[in-house]
Amino acid sequence: MTSRLLHISASPRGAASESLSIAHSFLETFEETHPDVDVEAFDLWDGTLPAFGPDAAAAKMAVFAGVEPQNDAARAWAAAQATFRRFDAADRYLFSVPMWNHGVPYILKQFIDVVSQPGMVFGFDAATGYQPLLHGKKAAVVYTSAVYGPDHRPGFGTDFQQPYFDDWLRWAGIVDIEEIIFRPNLVTDDADCARQSAHAAARDIAKRF
Repeated sequence: MTSRLLHISASPRGAASESLSIAHSFLETFEETHPDVDVEAFDLWDGTLPAFGPDAAAAKMAVFAGVEPQNDAARAWAAAQATFRRFDAADRYLFSVPMWNHGVPYILKQFIDVVSQPGMVFGFDAATGYQPLLHGKKAAVVYTSAVYGPDHRPGFGTDFQQPYFDDWLRWAGIVDIEEIIFRPNLVTDDADCARQSAHAAARDIAKRF
């Protein structure tokens, strides 16, 4: 089976995006050193990500109850399944994750809500709880923030970005995780050194990914 890397971008900022710029450094090196691996891009802002609203929620509860979704719920469930199949077709992931309001962009949360379904990302046992289903995959995650930094005072924010997303990956069964972090305080710091280090880290990780 052909190996595939899926780059999932949660940034809408295009050429102005730090997370995308670092991801591009990763991808350039990855494609040079892994010519046999297919690379696909999934821009979560491109309009193809389905909503997860009342019909999809009804479908999810129907599936939990062992009932086949019907009508609008069935169509919403089919859209979620198609998105999951695109996601599951890859065995390697690169995620571009900027920090928004101390957490992840809402479009990434929407993606998580669409694909995190019973029989797709997880199984469930009444006695033991959730069971991860995404085995044998690995992820590289680019985390960026413009103000928050781990060494900054509390007034510069709290990190609900990295802990949340890392927990979701592991909950889904993806435990082979590389992290590339760019978190200067752009209000007070010179970011050039941190930026160069992040790009260098991205290239180094890509070589062995």
